[in-house]
Amino acid sequence: MTTVEKKIASLREELREHNYKYYVLDQPTISDYEFDMKLEELQKLEADHPEFYDEASPTIRVGGEVTKNFETVAHEHRMYSLDNSYSKQDLEDWEKRIQRILGDVNVEFTCELKYDGASISLTYEEGKLVRAVTRGDGFQGDDVTANIKTIKSVPLQLKGNYPPKFDIRGEIILTLEGFAKMNQDRIEAGEDPYMNPRNTASGSLKLQDSALVAQRPLECLLYSIVGNGLEISSQFEVLEKARSWGFKVPTVAKLCKTTEEVMQFADYWEIKRHDLPYETDGVVVKVNNIQQQEELGYTAKSPRWAMAYKFKAEQVSTLLNEITYQVGRTGAITPVANLEPVLLAGTTVKRASLHNADQIAKLDVRVGDTVFVEKGGEIIPKIIAVDFTKRSLDSKPTRYIENCPECGTELIRKTGEAQHFCPNDTGCPPQITGRIQHFISRKAMDIEGMGSETVELLFKEGLISNYADLYTLTKERVVPLERMAEKSAENLVNGVAASKSIPFERVLFALGIRYVGETVAKKLAKAYKNIDALMAATHEELVAVDEIGDRIADSVVNFFSEPSNVELVERLKTYGLQFSLSEAQLENQTDTLKGQTFVVSGVFESISRNELKKRIEDNGGKVASSVSSKTTFLVAGDNMGPSKRTKAEHLGVPIISEEEFLKML
Repeated sequence: MTTVEKKIASLREELREHNYKYYVLDQPTISDYEFDMKLEELQKLEADHPEFYDEASPTIRVGGEVTKNFETVAHEHRMYSLDNSYSKQDLEDWEKRIQRILGDVNVEFTCELKYDGASISLTYEEGKLVRAVTRGDGFQGDDVTANIKTIKSVPLQLKGNYPPKFDIRGEIILTLEGFAKMNQDRIEAGEDPYMNPRNTASGSLKLQDSALVAQRPLECLLYSIVGNGLEISSQFEVLEKARSWGFKVPTVAKLCKTTEEVMQFADYWEIKRHDLPYETDGVVVKVNNIQQQEELGYTAKSPRWAMAYKFKAEQVSTLLNEITYQVGRTGAITPVANLEPVLLAGTTVKRASLHNADQIAKLDVRVGDTVFVEKGGEIIPKIIAVDFTKRSLDSKPTRYIENCPECGTELIRKTGEAQHFCPNDTGCPPQITGRIQHFISRKAMDIEGMGSETVELLFKEGLISNYADLYTLTKERVVPLERMAEKSAENLVNGVAASKSIPFERVLFALGIRYVGETVAKKLAKAYKNIDALMAATHEELVAVDEIGDRIADSVVNFFSEPSNVELVERLKTYGLQFSLSEAQLENQTDTLKGQTFVVSGVFESISRNELKKRIEDNGGKVASSVSSKTTFLVAGDNMGPSKRTKAEHLGVPIISEEEFLKML
């Protein structure tokens, strides 16, 4: 190693250590000036000797890389959302559900503060940061690596003994002090201040110039590690390991043995959170034991082993000026409260959901009332009560509309339904455009060059009346439209053409069948392989598919019993959309385990638990979380939960090893 190379390596190591002490430990040992001088020296040496380039060098943090388009990247390990709880009773009910699955075993909980920021997943290989991806929809997000590298509390090179590859999850936040300073600078420059730290932090991640991101006082607080073969046995150990590798992990986490201790932790921080340097809106409670987490598994949206306990929501009172009614793509009518603008939880609120007629009647909400508005676990604010002391004497009860506000059709309300519906699904404009807007959305067909306003314009001009019409559009027909330049028209038509390669499960989701979301669409695509088989499926056959209940089955059958829907599908087929699983998807799938239900428990040697479950589903089987009379086999690994074995033996359910299971395939 040459003298120059040694000097560069020495400066990098020294600056990394000072950076760690300042931004992670908050214990600086040199002045800012001394740090800047050393950084400047390193920058000059690196500029003079580009052959010693290192992607983990501290000089990377100054930014300068410009990203025009953020690449969409699939998460190797899905990022789930958390179920919310608002009371001790909710937590106790959750604990009972856990115990029913795990049986009579000791369960401990790790409690951490729920940081109010922008979720991020960082991938490290051989100790170096290689990728940073936003949460997105949980399955995929945007690659914002260049911007994340400018955040000083994100290590570019890890310390100590770390796994060769893993993902670590956390929140990108702005401290309250840093946010206040940013706003002070904006006001002095004659610009409008930002509304709240969370949205500002989230928006920072999508700035095109990373040098601008570097100027913002962003921090990254980490809390979760995922990967294969990590050899970590508990969530509390996750936090300790992450801290030792150089990540900024708050030290307020606590190990609790009972939900009583969990509530003590939550009650304490509900008061003390105002002393923290950043915003937090609750406590995340996780089953501490990783093996128990794997036992518990996941629902379609959330881990069964974690729960978010939300602090009491902020409330304000304001005037209700008007009640209007929105028509959704399914014809559902949603009443909306139009409010006198009021500041709530850092944002100006002008509208709030009233949900349905029953909610209006229950609260006795009337135009002209002073109402209490809350922003709790939901993103959309809601009215929770009326201040009856301020109601005028001539106030009149709200009379729910009887006809569709858009097409005038008489509304219906089916037995057991909370909402009123407009049955004019083929002639009601918001339903027509709503279905097309759903079809083109990012999680569905992801048609670039087209947004909601463009759909409205195309419909208004008579160019489309359903989503199949999109595939008849040409540049010549689109160019004459208002605000549509030749390049925009070309991008739109090309975006439509590109969508023909979207896989079957997303096309199925795009059709807009009621109750068929992303997860259900994947289940149905995997079960039926192609659209023709699904269209021919009976109610009884559909409910036999994992996680498909009566409501979804009825909806699917009803959708394909409508000749207009069948006609749309047939048209889409002729345009070349994907209506069957690809050969690659079909390659590893069989019906070998069709009709059989498996419960998987314990630790396995030759295959991971998740891979084992995937093999079951790929071969037509169903995976359940607990043993019942419907269980066909219990696949047992090492350290299997004793309650599962006991129950299987009691019910006469065969218990097989991983070797016996693999032989079945």
